[in-house]
Amino acid sequence: MDIATAQSMVLETLQRAANQNAEILKPAELKLKEWETEPGFYSILLNIFSNHSIDVNVRWLAVLYFKNGVDRYWRKTAPNALSEAEKSTLRQGLVSNFQEPINQIATQLAVLISKVARFDCPREWPELVPTLLTAVKSEDPLIQHRALLMLHHVIKTLSSKRLAGDRRLFQELTGNVFSFVLNLWNSHVENFLAQVNTNNNEMGATLEKALLALRILRKLTVHGFKKPHESTDAVHFLNMVFDRAKTMLECRKSLRSRGTNLLELCEKFIIHLTKVLIAVLEHHPFSYVDLIQPSLEFAVYYVFTPSGETLLFERFIIQCLNLIKGILLCAEYKPAKVIEETKEPGTLRAHQIKMSFFTANTLTEMCRKLVTHYFLLTRDDLELWDSDPESFATDEGGESWKYSLRVNFDQWFSTTLTQELKVKDDNYRVIRRRVVWLIGQWTGVKLSPELRPALYAATLPLLQGDEDMAVRLTASNTLKLAIDDFEFNTDQFLPFLEPSFALLFTLLKEAHECDTKMHVLYVLSFIVERVGFAIRPYSGSLIQYLPLLWEESAEHNMLRCAIVSTLVHLVKALGTVSESLSPFLLPVIQLSTDVQQDCHVYLLEDGLELWLAVLENSSSMSHDLLQLFRNMPPLLEYSSENLRTCFYIIQANILLSPEEFLNVYGELIVSSCNDMLSDMRSEGIVMTMRLVEMCLRASPNLSTELVKPMLPRIFEAIYRGEEYPMVMSMYLSIMGRILLCSRDVFSQVIAKVAQNISETQETVLNKILDVWLDKMALVTQLERRKLLGLALASLLTAQSSAVLERFCGVLLNVTEALNDIIKTDDMGIQIDSLLLTEHSSPGQDDDVDYETEHDHRRKQLAVSDPVHTIALRDYFQSQMSELQNQVGASQFEQLMQTVDIETLEQVREYIVL
Repeated sequence: MDIATAQSMVLETLQRAANQNAEILKPAELKLKEWETEPGFYSILLNIFSNHSIDVNVRWLAVLYFKNGVDRYWRKTAPNALSEAEKSTLRQGLVSNFQEPINQIATQLAVLISKVARFDCPREWPELVPTLLTAVKSEDPLIQHRALLMLHHVIKTLSSKRLAGDRRLFQELTGNVFSFVLNLWNSHVENFLAQVNTNNNEMGATLEKALLALRILRKLTVHGFKKPHESTDAVHFLNMVFDRAKTMLECRKSLRSRGTNLLELCEKFIIHLTKVLIAVLEHHPFSYVDLIQPSLEFAVYYVFTPSGETLLFERFIIQCLNLIKGILLCAEYKPAKVIEETKEPGTLRAHQIKMSFFTANTLTEMCRKLVTHYFLLTRDDLELWDSDPESFATDEGGESWKYSLRVNFDQWFSTTLTQELKVKDDNYRVIRRRVVWLIGQWTGVKLSPELRPALYAATLPLLQGDEDMAVRLTASNTLKLAIDDFEFNTDQFLPFLEPSFALLFTLLKEAHECDTKMHVLYVLSFIVERVGFAIRPYSGSLIQYLPLLWEESAEHNMLRCAIVSTLVHLVKALGTVSESLSPFLLPVIQLSTDVQQDCHVYLLEDGLELWLAVLENSSSMSHDLLQLFRNMPPLLEYSSENLRTCFYIIQANILLSPEEFLNVYGELIVSSCNDMLSDMRSEGIVMTMRLVEMCLRASPNLSTELVKPMLPRIFEAIYRGEEYPMVMSMYLSIMGRILLCSRDVFSQVIAKVAQNISETQETVLNKILDVWLDKMALVTQLERRKLLGLALASLLTAQSSAVLERFCGVLLNVTEALNDIIKTDDMGIQIDSLLLTEHSSPGQDDDVDYETEHDHRRKQLAVSDPVHTIALRDYFQSQMSELQNQVGASQFEQLMQTVDIETLEQVREYIVL
């Protein structure tokens, strides 16, 4: 089929896909899905969305399909990946489209280009940034804007890459373009200011370009320099931010009468200037030290002095307060308790600047302004309190402040505040609510631990049903803050547990607003999480109420989130008792983790946590629990941010019922893991290998066959020997377990690898053994070192010339493993420290407060693991004796002569030769 006919077909299908009629739309979407992997499809899409005469909706769809295709098929290792030739043509076409008239399509196009840049820039696409910089210089305003928009999204994407090599490349890019972008930004800002004075119609477009350039500068400054203060341009830019902000604040006054859009754009520009300062403070605190003084002067002038307040708007106030807060809370600016012992000069200097700025007079004025201006309850606030106390109580807004005051809070709490709470006059509700709020703010700051019982006792009366609803809700929040503090003591709280839980439950039932119910549920969750098993006697009423609340909240996803989160903590606290709740819990999990349901966007994360908690606290596998796993395959495909929890769920299923679960889902799991490996970084690979290892440990014979399809990939990686230490450690562990379980499978995989890479089996085995002996020293975990020692020892009797040629290396690595695991007991006898009995447990579990069924199963699995059941020294002795019988005394003596004296001495410390 020629390109014109194909393009006509795609265009017609896109037109149908843009139709609102589902009967026309659905078949078109299926056809487009079918074409996704056809060569030339994306070239046709490029032609369609680049043709400005085609309907906007059709062009929009074409861009979206192209963008989705980049996600799925641009990566070289992706299934059905685009050819390099087509990608090259597409890249050229993408950066020739600077005259897109529709803003929404232009934005999508810029995002699309940034996605390609993430894969290809700069190595396969070195001309991208130079092309964009050239276009930015164009005299045509539209080309200028579109090129800047693309450059912004490209820089934003490249700055988010975190590998060391990618960061280094981005720093190089920053060094090449920063000065140019800074001059461009200056030019656009100056043009805008001139246009404002002459009331030029182009000032909106100019300010938009200035904002794009500013966004680019922010990413370059934050992520493009190791130390921004060492760059003259970066320092110049950061110092300019203050002057530009002052100018734009003045400018904003004159724009109020010229239209909402321009005013909003100006405010957005000002806010972004403050974001630059906050981002540099967060990422480069020591580069920010010279900016502390001007930052504090700037923020305090506008927020706390009469001269500056005429220029304020709400978001700018918040940003200024955040800037002050960032400087005050910055860990790098806090000296040692004995200031003279502070080692970092920047820390000392920052501390001195702060102390000299925040004089008593300055602090007094700031606190006065906070209390008399920003904290005041207005008439509208009081009317809202009366009409809707729930909304008023949960909308704390900017009230959550801790004063920079030096007071004896314990004394104030004991003598004054607790007395204020006892005054029950109705008009005194303002004071009671403010006092209990204040106590909550100070709980984790200065309240002594021994006063916690007094705090609980003072708070409980404020939760009673005869108290004002807003006061009750604020008191519940104070209780949450007290419970969620790191100094929380369960024993201190237990006398207050029953009344607290009962009062909060009553408050939950009486609340009408979803936000209020969410708030109270989270407080109840905190209590359940903190007290654990102790909640069991008091949880019945909540357990009975939650199914009803779940049904009532069908239209309120955030409330359902709170319910699921509460269920997680309840299941953990109830242990196996929670199995009786399965008829309610399993449908909740089913709905929350089903990607076909719209609500999964809100419920998925908590739903997965609940699924895991149910599995960990189940005593046996039920049919419904097993069927629930049908929700997992789409999650493994699309839910990368929750992959770790998904893997934990798989592991919990395997431990709960190894044979039953792996017989039903084993092939699916291995296939999914194998597909994901090609697109994983080292952390993901390690996580996947741990899952594979769990299969091999839980059901060795069944799993050895199940995992066979992915073993060639693992063995080839070992053959190359180029993986990170943790990844190599896991690959070697998998290979070691396969070897201990089935030498035949090990040989079959060696043969498969040899076939895949067109080498002889002997060559492959030799190289793998060399890598194994070389990399085993990088394996630091004792269990894995012993595992590899056992596997190496097992090879001694494999009658393999490759192994015997490396006899010295094998002995050396086995004895080094023995050196690590052999300990001397109290009787002076050398023992294998990793051996376990049915009554012993791995040391890392000894500090667990209470154990789940899952913990017991994990310990039981450890007890049956070769690492914990076979004494390496005894096995090594047995293998060496068997080897001597196999080869005869003469050849065995020749083998021993290949071992150096030092290694031989180590070997003789453990076995008899």
